[in-house]
Amino acid sequence: MADHPKDTVNGTVGSVQDVMDSEQYVHRPESKHPQEDQEKNGEDITKSAVVNEGENRADRPPLAIVTDSERTLDGGSLGGKVPLPSSPKSLVSIEPRVYKRRWFMLAVFCLVSLTNAAQWIQYAIIGNVVREYYSVSYLAVDWLSMVYMLAYIPLIWPVTWLLEHNEGGLKVIGVMGASLNCAGAWLRYAGATPDTFFLAFFGQTLCSVGQVFILGMPAHVAATWFGANQVSTACAIGVFGNQLGVALGFVLPPIIVPNDNNKRQNMLNMFLGTACITSVLLVLIFAVYQDKPPVPPSRAKLGAQISRTQRSYRESLRILCKNTGFVLLVITYGINVGSFYAISTLLNQLILSEFEGLEAMAGIIGMTIVLTGLLGSAVTGVWLDRTRTYRGTTVVVYILSLLGLIGFTFTLKLGNIWIVFAISAFLGFFMTGYLPLGFEFAAELTHPEPEGTSSGMLNASAQLFGIIFTMIMGTLLTNLGTVAANLFLCGAVLVGCILTMFIKSDLRRQQAERVHSDLSGNSSTAQTASM
Repeated sequence: MADHPKDTVNGTVGSVQDVMDSEQYVHRPESKHPQEDQEKNGEDITKSAVVNEGENRADRPPLAIVTDSERTLDGGSLGGKVPLPSSPKSLVSIEPRVYKRRWFMLAVFCLVSLTNAAQWIQYAIIGNVVREYYSVSYLAVDWLSMVYMLAYIPLIWPVTWLLEHNEGGLKVIGVMGASLNCAGAWLRYAGATPDTFFLAFFGQTLCSVGQVFILGMPAHVAATWFGANQVSTACAIGVFGNQLGVALGFVLPPIIVPNDNNKRQNMLNMFLGTACITSVLLVLIFAVYQDKPPVPPSRAKLGAQISRTQRSYRESLRILCKNTGFVLLVITYGINVGSFYAISTLLNQLILSEFEGLEAMAGIIGMTIVLTGLLGSAVTGVWLDRTRTYRGTTVVVYILSLLGLIGFTFTLKLGNIWIVFAISAFLGFFMTGYLPLGFEFAAELTHPEPEGTSSGMLNASAQLFGIIFTMIMGTLLTNLGTVAANLFLCGAVLVGCILTMFIKSDLRRQQAERVHSDLSGNSSTAQTASM
């Protein structure tokens, strides 16, 4: 096939057809001669970038590519660079778009997140089997889970910077996360023999580093690909992938690796299957995943891109740390989600302390917590898209999470496993359902700062509290029993609930969307583009 004709403007070469194929709608001045702006094929020239009004229209090329020194809107892998407006009023000339392929991008991300999350809890939910198989302590088994939390805290800062400042954006982050996830899975397979615990731990460490690239992405993927009326739902779906992985990590290991005499072969089978799945996903990420759409999906996202060109990563962090509402959310999110991490890590020990020999039931209870949390996430996402009541919803969900945790604490002592199932479902619906709510509330409070930065800070807080809570609960569980361990957690969640009530409802992203909609004179800010 012959090459597309090239146009050189300001010393930069670009492909006209590449930008036409990308379906970009860009900043354009009004034309006084519309008939002169038609291509030979009858298509309006405004589907390609335009140059300044002062140029001769008859002589100009159909695409104006700007130099790197000018502020631009990066069209991603499907298009070139087009001029970025310098003020909010200029946003009127750029029509945000959503693309059908956004659902595929979200699905691929969800699958990678699923496999990474499943590996987090695979060891802990069969903690008694792992302890006996490798001849290690419960503390060593707990660290196979806590290493996920520990690795995240120092690494999230450089990863967040990379997400916001590298040219590949989401694709680079996705490739790195999937690569580490796959490498760790194969090392875990190599360490699935009784005398190779160090290999298993090293593989788990690689997976935990991969998690740093994955865990904070739901809000960023949602804001990058989805319009204002779908962003909360998309974020909730992004969290689904991670939570569904946790659910599978709870329920499958006790079934695949029961406490019998065939542990070695069962362990090898479980880790080989995981490694093969992560390998397929790595190939998929390399082959088809994309960084961003040619045109942002909402005016709020476009305005945020303009704002970010004027600030450094350090400046963005400084602004977030001075945002009182966001700082309170970081603390309260860490307490709530850290409590979930602690319960997940110690669930095998909590259940077996009261129901001896029910390893499989512990996994099913864990799955119940997560699956009802998925339903809670879905309900929360749809509710937020329709009502925008972020603060009120956060407070209510937090209070109900506390009530569920109190119920879980005392039903363990009743000796009836089905009552534990029921209260676990209630706890999971609200405590696990809180995850996407926290991401979206943070995005509202911190707009136009990068979603990856705010969600990264939330997750770092959750990991820190998760380590602290797991170690304290583990000690209390060993020395004083399940009630003391869970009551400690109830006290922590009560503090988080009180702090949540002091967060003001400062919905900056919604305000930005309204401003840009008013400027455009059209409340509908996105239209669906073909693939």
